[in-house]
Amino acid sequence: MSFLRKLLGREEVPADVAGRLAPDEHVVAMAALGDGERLVVTSHGLWLPGTDGARLVGWHLVSKATWGGGALTVIEAEETETIGGAVLLTDRPPRRLRLVEPGRVPETVHARVEASIRSRHHRDLPGGGAWFVQRKVPGRDGIVLQVRPDPGTDVAMVRQVVADVERTLGHE
Repeated sequence: MSFLRKLLGREEVPADVAGRLAPDEHVVAMAALGDGERLVVTSHGLWLPGTDGARLVGWHLVSKATWGGGALTVIEAEETETIGGAVLLTDRPPRRLRLVEPGRVPETVHARVEASIRSRHHRDLPGGGAWFVQRKVPGRDGIVLQVRPDPGTDVAMVRQVVADVERTLGHE
């Protein structure tokens, strides 16, 4: 039965993911990981396996995903602060996922991350700079402005620039 499901492209979604999918969320790709777990790619994001079960990382929180050497490396962003309608992000350490049979996962992840981005702009600031990225959030209407300071950038300066941008956009 498992072979037939795989042959027909209908692999079984892990139970800890299947029961937690949003009503408008659908599975678009899956891949087995080296440890026997599964990486599930949906319309809303990546379901990453963990010791406490899988958890969803929305496309708008995937800072970067690269494929190489049989592994998908994912950098997840964490929302650390809200300034008006903008969200400050901090990148978590990269997570390397060895895919036993990658199938369509690498190209699907790349396409979904890129599709979530509406615009991106880097601005130089004291000590570094910051990325200003407008992204679509899966399952919600509208666009969110995300700001990701480069390491070493003066965060107080980033906050001031974000507040100025928010005033200009009329989001205050």
